[in-house]
Amino acid sequence: MTHWIIAPVVLPALLAPFIVLAARYHIGIQRVFSVAGVLALISVAAGLAWQASDGTITLYQLGDWAAPFGIVLVADRLSTLMVLLTAVLALFVLLYAIGSEWDNRGRHFHALFQFQLMGIMGAFLTGDLFNLFVFFEVLLIASYGLMIHSGGNARLRAGVQYVLFNLLGSTLFLFALGAIYAEAGTLNMADLAQRVRLTDGAETVGIRLSAVLLLLVFAIKAAVLPLHFWLPSSYAEAPPPVAALFAIMTKVGAYAIIRVYTMIFSPDLDVTAGLHTTWLMPAALASLAIGMIGVLAARHLDRLVAFAVIGSMGMVMVAISLFTPTSITAALYYTVHSTLAAAALFLIVDLVRTGRADLNLIAQPVVPGAALTSALFFLAAIAMAGLPPLSGFVGKLLVLDAAFSTSAAAWIWAVVLSSSLICVVGFSRAGSTLFWKAKSMPVADEAAEPPATTPAPATLSYVAVGGLLALLVAHTVFAGPATAYMADISDQLFNPEPYIETVLDTPGKLSTPKEGY
Repeated sequence: MTHWIIAPVVLPALLAPFIVLAARYHIGIQRVFSVAGVLALISVAAGLAWQASDGTITLYQLGDWAAPFGIVLVADRLSTLMVLLTAVLALFVLLYAIGSEWDNRGRHFHALFQFQLMGIMGAFLTGDLFNLFVFFEVLLIASYGLMIHSGGNARLRAGVQYVLFNLLGSTLFLFALGAIYAEAGTLNMADLAQRVRLTDGAETVGIRLSAVLLLLVFAIKAAVLPLHFWLPSSYAEAPPPVAALFAIMTKVGAYAIIRVYTMIFSPDLDVTAGLHTTWLMPAALASLAIGMIGVLAARHLDRLVAFAVIGSMGMVMVAISLFTPTSITAALYYTVHSTLAAAALFLIVDLVRTGRADLNLIAQPVVPGAALTSALFFLAAIAMAGLPPLSGFVGKLLVLDAAFSTSAAAWIWAVVLSSSLICVVGFSRAGSTLFWKAKSMPVADEAAEPPATTPAPATLSYVAVGGLLALLVAHTVFAGPATAYMADISDQLFNPEPYIETVLDTPGKLSTPKEGY
């Protein structure tokens, strides 16, 4: 057992109250501690990912209580990948928030940011369904505070909608946990995986109900159609750095589906047979189509990017719904790509906002820095649209290849290719309207120009966006090693026995009782 596993959860959990209590009125000190905390998270996450890269599964038992009675955190290839991705994303988002001074437009930004990281890290590392629910709630509370950061009626309305939808998901989650516990008597994932396989065929109603409810809950988190209505307004109205961090939030839902439905309700399990292909795949294809149609129909740049997130999640879920080692490999590669691309686009939205009256997709006079901003938008747009040579193109090829030999290949290829074309048209329209057509408009005299609605972006803001795009380029250049590692993750997921043995066979207090007990 190593204590480093709990560090990604404990570090932000301790740093957040420290920032509130010791540096509440000192934004400079808050920034220093927040950046230092994220850098420490990256170091720990990189160490955990390196440790897990050879297939090692590491267990942490809180209070040294053995599973399934105690709370456990588990670090394998999948969980450490997502923890490292979150930590790296958090650094660039935090740098942008500091450079643009979004963190100084409201109170407690850095404390809420750290609590958000705590919830995300815990969701990726937990080995228990109930604690997954707990970390989901931490996510909900912190994300609501971040959503309404800097105030505004529109932001408050979107925040209320966001909370209501996620509370519905939390309620369904509790119902699912109750049904599972009543049927199996445990909520530990490894223990539950064993007990579900031993369930009598005549007593599977509760298990089937739980599997369906959990899929609904995770689909809400992943914004899968028709449970996606909360996302466009919520992400569009959120402060851009917050929306960029939220790019990893939908991936929590995708992660939960991969984890639960490869370990507990595996595709070869008779109890839940057909659940993935019958229900998840049509919803995923519809999400992909609706998301990209929304990109074409959007009249505001922030909502265009929000619909692009729905479309990218649809692509991820299409790959997941196939539930083969090849498709999960494709889903994981595309997950990393879409997280970085969506985050970069949300930050670019804020750069475009500078000097403009609004984010309407109409031609307006050229603003300072438009050339650099347009270049960044062009790179991020072709990445999100899946055009070569960036990683979006590679990810889509992997998804199409995974679907080639399946019975739904024709539908998947048709929807993926047509939605990609629609996405290209939508981003092309937006880019040409914002940057190219703007050049033909006369610029008013300097004395008559209205003041900029937002301050000019600092160099640090461009560094943050450039860093995310550089990671996308690296994800493309090293697509071979990255895909090979994703394949190793997939192999580990479809062979859960080592995970189960590590969790259940590691001794703890209850497994080594004292004399007289």
